[in-house]
Amino acid sequence: MKELKKIKFWLFDLDNTLYSGATKVFDQVDKKMTQFISEKLNISKDEAKKIQKNYFVEYNTTLNGMIKNHKIDANEFLEFVHDIDLSFLKEDLLLDEQISKIKGKKIIFTNGSKSHAKNVTKKLGIDRHFNDIFDIVSADFIPKPSLVTYKKIIEKYKIEPQYSIFIEDIARNLKPAYELGMKTVWIINDEPWAAEYSDSDFINYRTNKLSNFLKEINEIK
Repeated sequence: MKELKKIKFWLFDLDNTLYSGATKVFDQVDKKMTQFISEKLNISKDEAKKIQKNYFVEYNTTLNGMIKNHKIDANEFLEFVHDIDLSFLKEDLLLDEQISKIKGKKIIFTNGSKSHAKNVTKKLGIDRHFNDIFDIVSADFIPKPSLVTYKKIIEKYKIEPQYSIFIEDIARNLKPAYELGMKTVWIINDEPWAAEYSDSDFINYRTNKLSNFLKEINEIK
């Protein structure tokens, strides 16, 4: 891990990465997506759920599928699905401490919205640590793991891939980062759609908890 002391650019996914998937924050977003599709397409929630999951698999995000097939207002979708209850989310004092110790530019790289990222990181007590948020709007609604989006974030922040690391819970989203020269970290989880490809060579490191991984790096002399 000593090589990670040279990292200058830290890219963090948001959902189920900066907070534990056990909190079920994203479950709320998931339910709101189903509701949105059901109401927009005037179909049952069961039908909406099938469309939602099919679009996620085929287009990498449900939103991408809805844009391509139903010409929906993307901003309306994002605002609706991220209007969730975060009152139970607690400050993460250990993560706050460890993120504050790592040196370099810190950017959130998410397929979600900027407002959702701000709301979550504020509840966790870590919002002040990030230089910026590169969200799905910044990506022109082209989600991870599309290579064009990784090239866009590199260009926007003048990122040097060889001195960069990307931390993410969905394994397949790490592949483009690795191919561009970044180090990659997978947040271990057992969600089938997130764990697929988790045994691949494009994953450099694996961890159960982000704060523990950062603590290991910070303790390297």
